[in-house]
Amino acid sequence: QVQLVESGGGLVQAGESLRLSCAASGGFFSDYAMAWFRQAPGKGREFVAAVSRSGEYTTYEYSVQGRFFIYRDNDKNTVYLQMNNLKPEDTAVYYCAADQWGYGSTSGEPYERWGQGTQVTVSS
Repeated sequence: QVQLVESGGGLVQAGESLRLSCAASGGFFSDYAMAWFRQAPGKGREFVAAVSRSGEYTTYEYSVQGRFFIYRDNDKNTVYLQMNNLKPEDTAVYYCAADQWGYGSTSGEPYERWGQGTQVTVSS
């Protein structure tokens, strides 16, 4: 089973950018559809973006479309989330997740493996 470790979170001002990384180990990375979810204080987990096993197909939550971009490097066993024009409402803990043989679901249920999360804080 793949193990996931996120990095790249931090404190930024509104309008700035961050790139999150999620490094996978212990499995065949290309067997897994990958996704990013987030959870803000006092709120439930929210889907952000997903990418298919090949990287050809991506899906985004409406509020991040055009600002966030998910992509993967199967040679480096890593999935990324490029976040541009960040807003205070993007503040959350961001988690990457892996779904073996999946297609990139927007639901968290199919994802068997989760990282520990990385904090993103956007100040106004």
